[in-house]
Amino acid sequence: MSVTAVVGAQWGDEGKGRIVDLLAQQADLVIRFQGGNNAGHTIVNDHGVFKLHLVPAGIFQPGVTCLIGSGTVVDPQALLGEMDELTARGISLDGLRISERAQLVLPYHIDLDKLDEAARGERAIGTTHRGVGPAYSDKVGRIGLQVGDLLDPPYFRERLAQAIAARAPLFEHVYQAPVPDAAQITAQYGVLAQRLADRIVDPVPLLHAALERQARIVLEGQLGVMRDLDWGIYPWVTSSNPLASGGATGAGIPPWAITDVVGVVKAFSTCVGAGPFPTELAGELADELRGGGPEEGWEFGATTGRPRRCGWLDLVAVRYGALLNGYSRLAVTKLDVLDPFPMLRICTGYRDPQTGRTYDTLPPTRVVERVEPVYEDLPGWQEPTSDIRHFERLPAAARAYLARIAEFVGVPVDIVAVGPVRDQVIVATDRRFAA
Repeated sequence: MSVTAVVGAQWGDEGKGRIVDLLAQQADLVIRFQGGNNAGHTIVNDHGVFKLHLVPAGIFQPGVTCLIGSGTVVDPQALLGEMDELTARGISLDGLRISERAQLVLPYHIDLDKLDEAARGERAIGTTHRGVGPAYSDKVGRIGLQVGDLLDPPYFRERLAQAIAARAPLFEHVYQAPVPDAAQITAQYGVLAQRLADRIVDPVPLLHAALERQARIVLEGQLGVMRDLDWGIYPWVTSSNPLASGGATGAGIPPWAITDVVGVVKAFSTCVGAGPFPTELAGELADELRGGGPEEGWEFGATTGRPRRCGWLDLVAVRYGALLNGYSRLAVTKLDVLDPFPMLRICTGYRDPQTGRTYDTLPPTRVVERVEPVYEDLPGWQEPTSDIRHFERLPAAARAYLARIAEFVGVPVDIVAVGPVRDQVIVATDRRFAA
């Protein structure tokens, strides 16, 4: 049995999708275990460029079962749109399944998301207005609806009426907005249910049959450790748990079954959304990391197209993630983006100007908001790396950069991406960059 959890080691946007796509070539089952369509995974392979939001990144591998797990929140309309696009481009969806226990994103969740963000004003979180936060709030409040409820129309209608009754005062008296129309939503979701019904499954027999036959399973996380609801930069966090431990809960497997945890680290730092970001750069340096405009560069949100905030690599965040996730190994993506730089900086500490204290792990958010990064400078290599497929052929300075990451974090680097295409990757066979 082999269960690998692929999780974000920074602020999200690390390139987890391309690592899942790589690992899925040897997998039997890929499970998306949390989040919704509020963030995306960009995949570049023989079929073209794809931006996935709910469909697991293993969908491009024939014979692989792809499960949208119980820990996710699913907007059926968004999912069907994504499925239609994949089908139109020749991608088979035969292996796609949806857990009956996943939560539904309903139209009024999207309305509430927009209203909530507007009410926060300057303290807005920077959500993507996809209704994910309100859907998780209803889940915790025990008024949410599950995907499996779509299969029982009378039950769906009854539960929807209860949920809207619970939310009606918020619409009427807090936001002075129209109360959602239960009949309209029931009719809309009845049509969507007909298209999804054959894919909705009880995940427990599926998962445990896979465990019993020693199947190779990949757990696909969304976002990263710094956006974790419990351990991230609260309140600028997502509404779920992107940690590897959340993979066990969100997928529905025992924690002991996860034997391999891949922390995905971008070779520099980026994030989308509001909140503190200690190594953030501005001006020409940020633009160079970002790669120009949306047509030329890759550092734009896969869901919203918003330009990502860019900065030097923050190893404080990465080591913090290692402590929480217990990484077996690191996958470093976008090393090639650093090719032109004569000098590189990595953040190895946060200095609090108010107290003079320097942190080598994440302090409370109220402190992170004011810290200054402590940098270590390393020489750049100023040589192209995108055609390299073996560690020993990387420039010496690039090898030193990877080795410093492994040393500081205490976890070996054994996957390095040097471009967006599937085969632009170096996979170690000897853990060359060990801690």
